[in-house]
Amino acid sequence: MEAIAESELIQRGEDLKRDGIVIRTFNLWKSYVMGDQQIHAVSGVDIEIKRGEYVAIMGPSGSGKSTLMNLIGCLDTPSSGQYYINGNLVSEMTDDELARIRNKEVGFVFQTFNLLPRATALHNVELPLIYAGLSSDKRIEKAKEALRAVDLEKRVHHKPNELSGGQRQRVAIARALVNHPSILLADEPTGSLDTATGNEIMALFEKLYEQGNTIVLVTHEHDIALHAHRIIHIRDGKVERDEIVGP
Repeated sequence: MEAIAESELIQRGEDLKRDGIVIRTFNLWKSYVMGDQQIHAVSGVDIEIKRGEYVAIMGPSGSGKSTLMNLIGCLDTPSSGQYYINGNLVSEMTDDELARIRNKEVGFVFQTFNLLPRATALHNVELPLIYAGLSSDKRIEKAKEALRAVDLEKRVHHKPNELSGGQRQRVAIARALVNHPSILLADEPTGSLDTATGNEIMALFEKLYEQGNTIVLVTHEHDIALHAHRIIHIRDGKVERDEIVGP
């Protein structure tokens, strides 16, 4: 990359951060070779998400939404194009740099919770802080604060098998929040829950949004997507439409 082009990319990142744009992709592609075929899972996607937005990325199975989520969450790197998160050009980063950005900028909430089965709720929430290098006292303080935010302060010493599905997802959300990330990225967060518990979790996301968190929700369910205030519809690796749905 030429020095002048690199300086322009850096300046673009600074401008995005100043304008409160947390996620910005420019002509983002992700392609795979399968046999003698090239599959374009994400095809030239341009999206912009501002700080404090609540956005659902929705699409059917095979639409490319999961690949796009992996790119947004810095779990994968694009084949071409640029991706900025909070002004950082992550599409040009090494694996080590991406790991640091993931821990600092992105809070993940997964359908299957991804909790350590033998660890307490408190220790599960502490994990990102261990990677961040915080002292034990500071970690415990921040983890308890995050568990309070999801109404689980009375369950700090319970292990996942001692918690209901909804409580486990609340622990996962507390873990995602504990580093105060730029975005909360939720992948089918109600997929393993019954309808009533799923509604409780979606009410919690609304509360977190009202507190100023930026939330990106990935789902194939239209009724879940409607909890967000904006829906980006993905089909065949492209943005099919982008609509405001909330108040």
